[in-house]
Amino acid sequence: MAALVAAATGLFWIGAIWAGNAMDWPQRTRALLDLVALAGFAFVLIVTFRIWRARRKDEG
Repeated sequence: MAALVAAATGLFWIGAIWAGNAMDWPQRTRALLDLVALAGFAFVLIVTFRIWRARRKDEG
């Protein structure tokens, strides 16, 4: 799941940058889309960290 979310977030971010440049969106809108992408990547980081911690707990 984390890999799919990371890939989807990356594609979303690339698409948002392209659309923002092509349609000349204001900086405020582009910043909002950047924050959405940042939230997606933060989610991936948190999920990955929780998986790592769960595996370490199972080993010991």
